[in-house]
Amino acid sequence: MRLLIYILLFISTLVSAEQKVDFTYEPKNQVPYFKTNKTPRVHIDEAHNNFHTLTGRYAPFAKVLASDGYVVKSNINKFTKESLKNIDILVIANPVADENKTNWDLPNYPAFSRQEIETLHRWVKNGGALLLIADHMPWPKASEDLAAIFGFHFTNGYVEMLGHREQYFENADGSLLAHSITQGINPTSKVTKVRGFMGQAFLAPVEAKPLLVFTKKSVSYMPSESFAIDEHTPTIPVTNWFQGATLKFGKGRMAVFGEAGMFTAQIASDDKDSWNMGLNAKGSEQNERFLLNVMLWLSGEL
Repeated sequence: MRLLIYILLFISTLVSAEQKVDFTYEPKNQVPYFKTNKTPRVHIDEAHNNFHTLTGRYAPFAKVLASDGYVVKSNINKFTKESLKNIDILVIANPVADENKTNWDLPNYPAFSRQEIETLHRWVKNGGALLLIADHMPWPKASEDLAAIFGFHFTNGYVEMLGHREQYFENADGSLLAHSITQGINPTSKVTKVRGFMGQAFLAPVEAKPLLVFTKKSVSYMPSESFAIDEHTPTIPVTNWFQGATLKFGKGRMAVFGEAGMFTAQIASDDKDSWNMGLNAKGSEQNERFLLNVMLWLSGEL
């Protein structure tokens, strides 16, 4: 009971806190990897009521990418063969259906049409690169069908490492796995520890390569109302499930993450205090390098 009260207080703090983008965040990276006209073109989706966008909550994310030489733009079009043809890497972060724009309670609906999903499937198979990020409820449900066509199973809940107020993935406990992304492009770009901020846990197809694993005892709270979690809320065990994985699919690649905050910088505040969340937070010192390595892998450089 004490553990449940602790977790509920933690989630309650997140709910009541106001989160704003830290537009002052400046990337540590000062030497761009891409310096030629072959720079990958990255488009951040804004056509599906996305919670994280280029000029909004993912502005720090875009800054980090620009520091490595990427050309970063917004995608404002539904997915078609034509709209995807000039994109090297597509970033989809926390889309939501029209029906859930202002109401995150169940039922949660798909954010993409079947035609769009099949178009993305073909695009990746033919050489496209997709970074798909779906945080906690309602975003996993919004992306569920898209994830499923590639073999991923999302959970529309709130994951928690039991007994741990802060969420870390590290080499030391096997929760951050060996991967070319963690090895980096050279010894100075190696990553040994990253910090997450709640999100969801998911299952991956056998062909996928896990990156972030909940090796500590973890559960997913599955409420019917957004953030309405108490001792009666259904839970499912998700120990050894994933919060990050990659997949080579046909000629293309995709990276999937169940948490969005680790890749941006925000300032959260309540009536009493304020604190950093994401790239600017204590314990997140390697998150930026991790993001850059993910993008290098999607670019085919790792």
